Amino acid sequence: METITISCVNDGRDYELEQGQPLSAVAPRTVVDIRSGREFPVLAALVDHELRQLDFPVLYPHRVEFIGLNHTEGRRVYIRSLSFLAQAAARQLFPDRKFKINHSLPSGYYCKFRGERITDEQILAIRERMREMVAKDLPFTSRRILSSEAMEIFQNQNQPLKAGLIKSLGQYFTTVYYLDGVVDNFYGPLAPSTGYLKVFDLMPYHHGFCLQYPQEGDESHTIPRQKQIKLTNTLKDYGYWCKTTGVVSVGALNNMLMEGKAVELINLCEARQERGYAAIADKIYADRDRIKIVFLAGPSSSGKTSSSLRVAQQCKVLGLNPKVIELDNYFVERERTPLDEFGHYDFEALEAMDLELLGTHLNTLLDGGEVELPRYDFKLGRPFFEGKMMHLEQNDILVMEGIHALDPAMVPSVDQSRIFRIYASALTSLKLDENCCISTTDNRLLRRMIRDNRVRGISPEDTILRWPSVRRGEGKYIFTFQENADAQFNSALLYELPMLRYYAEPLLRRILPSSPAYAEAVRLLKFLSYIVPLQPAEIAAIPPTSILREFIGGQTL
Repeated sequence: METITISCVNDGRDYELEQGQPLSAVAPRTVVDIRSGREFPVLAALVDHELRQLDFPVLYPHRVEFIGLNHTEGRRVYIRSLSFLAQAAARQLFPDRKFKINHSLPSGYYCKFRGERITDEQILAIRERMREMVAKDLPFTSRRILSSEAMEIFQNQNQPLKAGLIKSLGQYFTTVYYLDGVVDNFYGPLAPSTGYLKVFDLMPYHHGFCLQYPQEGDESHTIPRQKQIKLTNTLKDYGYWCKTTGVVSVGALNNMLMEGKAVELINLCEARQERGYAAIADKIYADRDRIKIVFLAGPSSSGKTSSSLRVAQQCKVLGLNPKVIELDNYFVERERTPLDEFGHYDFEALEAMDLELLGTHLNTLLDGGEVELPRYDFKLGRPFFEGKMMHLEQNDILVMEGIHALDPAMVPSVDQSRIFRIYASALTSLKLDENCCISTTDNRLLRRMIRDNRVRGISPEDTILRWPSVRRGEGKYIFTFQENADAQFNSALLYELPMLRYYAEPLLRRILPSSPAYAEAVRLLKFLSYIVPLQPAEIAAIPPTSILREFIGGQTL
């Protein structure tokens, strides 16, 4: 039999396998993280930068990197596998209930039974069964079967969303996975066995529980519990909206588009968003004697700029006069900018802003005085004052958006009761099926990729490679404070994934297999392949004031 050589990135050595042997034949038990020096069990491999399970048969020479929880793709493998473990345990214990993973939370995944509350005793039973299955080290296996057979399996298991998605894709074959007699399907590789999934917990939450998985940086512990009542209510409201439109899954969305109802859906979604902006403006107007400052924050590509403009527009309708102060003009001189752990300028740190000057200006304006606004020159790394003056009349309000706008430490000297804070993010409750949520992070990454390429000339590869750094900043400076908001706005739109596919797919296909961003590009392309794209004539129906025009162009705000 022919011998195949693979080049292992982890140790720089070449290994020979008989053609058809799986990667597991040469996979090490653990990999060492270069940055921390810690060891992690091997969960999967990047084969020529493409994510594969360890049972992947080697037929040709490859470049292989074995990965664990030290890698983003390794974390996804762990979380997918843990999701299957939870479903298998719940289905074995309660076969007459319909178990669902509803949506993501800051601490994990929100899981529930359809139509009834999960009791504390049931949560304890599911957790104990999961631990038993981990101790048995049960294998995850996969098999490629006819799509018609897969649809029949999932219909019989009372999983119509899975069956509907498979039907809408129109493919002949579907890959299904097996665990201890339970069958399901997932949209990416799983771990070799349950023995790898030792770190997890189930936390009672709302009508079900939060499935907690390892936190980044301390993988021996689960993500700490975070109470996010306002965020939960926002997701709940959006989930109810999805139900009222009949679009609770990608399969249902695909069917609507194939029935020619795209423009109808676009108009409906935009009307709902307009009502959301108007409701926020109504709150501000109702307390106009107290509120003089509106702060808006949100993670990258959440539509902060468009949202601030739309809220300002609705405030104008009510007779208020919004004035904008750009927080980016309040950076400190470059030499005073703090450094991160790598010795680079940390422009996202709170200390990168001239908080004293900002606080002085806001207090002066609130007291009826006049201030000279700075203009920051990012090339020279210093602010300039060019005679641009501002003061507030009776109906004037200040509108500002920025990364730290929800952090009270940004303007501690300012009367907090005069400030109205808004948190904006793209929080989709749309699901691929009963147990596969759509990541709001993926939604925002696709938005950013399209805008970066269109406006800033940044390649999709560079956007992907910068994304982990962006996410770290969000976790540190934004998500921690999102419950401080007086209003939360969900900028997600039901029709945007079909629109994003139209723009993002050709950008992602430009990324070469030799690129370190290739694995992420392949993953995103696979995800987008489940979604029917909008057509140019349908995209033309998106109004010029839409938040999505901030990313694809044509906005008139």
